[in-house]
Amino acid sequence: MKLIRGASLVPKPWKNGGGVTREIDAEPGGAALDAFTWRLSIANVDASGAFSTFPGIDRTLVLLEGAGMHLHEANARVHALDRPLAMASFAGETAIDATLDNGPTRDFNIMVRRDRATASVQVHRGSAELRSDDSITLIFCVQGPLDVTTDGERVTLHADDTLRLETSCVVTCLSEHTSWLQISIATTDHLR
Repeated sequence: MKLIRGASLVPKPWKNGGGVTREIDAEPGGAALDAFTWRLSIANVDASGAFSTFPGIDRTLVLLEGAGMHLHEANARVHALDRPLAMASFAGETAIDATLDNGPTRDFNIMVRRDRATASVQVHRGSAELRSDDSITLIFCVQGPLDVTTDGERVTLHADDTLRLETSCVVTCLSEHTSWLQISIATTDHLR
């Protein structure tokens, strides 16, 4: 089990310099943007503009805060992140132009190198029991608090905290407003 507190995340510029990102976790740890198998981060989007491109990467964004934004692909497809916890998935090499709806947003971002890993993201607004499998499970607290209990150990997560684990657990919401993300990552290159 690995606990990553939101307060410990370090801001860094986006690949294209158009915003700020805070890496939560990556495999391998400390990998450069062209060398990770998977990466989780929180991004601040302060202005409309182009997203960084990441060839060979599958991306999923979840709106955490703000009025939202629309992601415009060159082929006229539009992804609407127009309410908290709305989600969009797209290929990292796709040219994306983001239009903010009404001010800055904060987004959760998962990127996986498609020839090495796959990922799924589920939004939860209540307690749940998660069963262990061969994938890495990460629990990201959007709005808390929530308790995660595994093997007799209990950890409390607050907003922006993440817990990485490889075992079954019980997630207990401690407020009626609690929401969280369950991220499952399966590596296909077995280099975990």
